Amino acid sequence: MTTNFDFLKSVDKDLFNIITEAEKLYRDEYFEQCMAQTRRFGESVCKNVLGAERSYNDTFDNMLATLKDKITGEEQEKEFVDDLYFLKKNGNKSVHSVKVQHDGMTALECLQRAFEIAINYSVYNRGASSNILKLRYDTELLVTGKKSVKSLAERYTEEKNRTATKVKKTPSKKTKKPQVYSMKSSTPKKGFPFFMILVGLSAAISVGMIITLMIILKF
Repeated sequence: MTTNFDFLKSVDKDLFNIITEAEKLYRDEYFEQCMAQTRRFGESVCKNVLGAERSYNDTFDNMLATLKDKITGEEQEKEFVDDLYFLKKNGNKSVHSVKVQHDGMTALECLQRAFEIAINYSVYNRGASSNILKLRYDTELLVTGKKSVKSLAERYTEEKNRTATKVKKTPSKKTKKPQVYSMKSSTPKKGFPFFMILVGLSAAISVGMIITLMIILKF
């Protein structure tokens, strides 16, 4: 089965076996045992780095203190020591804890830190190819035993596009349609208009007055 630590097999077979056992424990949800195994891995790396500068009976704490005194202050070295301390602390906690915590997130972080330790150890202590510095821990590979077809960046972009598409499909608020008012012409009422009646009546009165005036003038 492919693992995140395949690059370590050609560098140090013993370390490879220790850490791949930790991954198996994680897959089976033995998180406390996984953390204890990563602690064992960290201690073994520490022994290898110190080599003859450690005594046979040195504890992990003593070796870490010695290693911390030896570093030159480079950021890479500080991270290396910090990761080792993290594995020691959480490995001890998992071993001495009265209750089983089932802390999968911490166990995963232990594996991820062990991965960074393995890369730094391989490149800077054992002279492995610097190409492995580009490797990233693959959680999908950890769980399924199969490498992700898509890179983390590709999966991020895909998820981002999917989210944007969902936002576009969300129906927007309906805008009110402008009211359209139509003017209807009124139909003329049937029958003789009142104005015409008034004009005709006025004309009749005028004619009558003229006739009356003519009669009077004759006499």
